[in-house]
Amino acid sequence: MALYVVQLRFDLAETDRRMEVRPAHREYLTSLKEAGKLVGAGPFTDQTGALLVYDVADEAELREILAKDPYTPANVYEIATLAEWQPLFPLS
Repeated sequence: MALYVVQLRFDLAETDRRMEVRPAHREYLTSLKEAGKLVGAGPFTDQTGALLVYDVADEAELREILAKDPYTPANVYEIATLAEWQPLFPLS
């Protein structure tokens, strides 16, 4: 397994649409957390984006996960960063 960090940048022109889809997005994230695929996630306090940490087999699996996220077909974000992450200190 590998840890990946994904930084999303929200399309501020689509805030109303994102708010409509957000309950389904959060439900999806909850299912990923329960399955052990999502380590942590949350929006930035200024609501311009979010940071998510995934524990997946590889980038291909991560891209499949992102494709199924309700935010993706709603087209309310862009990926600012998608990178494999090597933490110096373990996540608790």
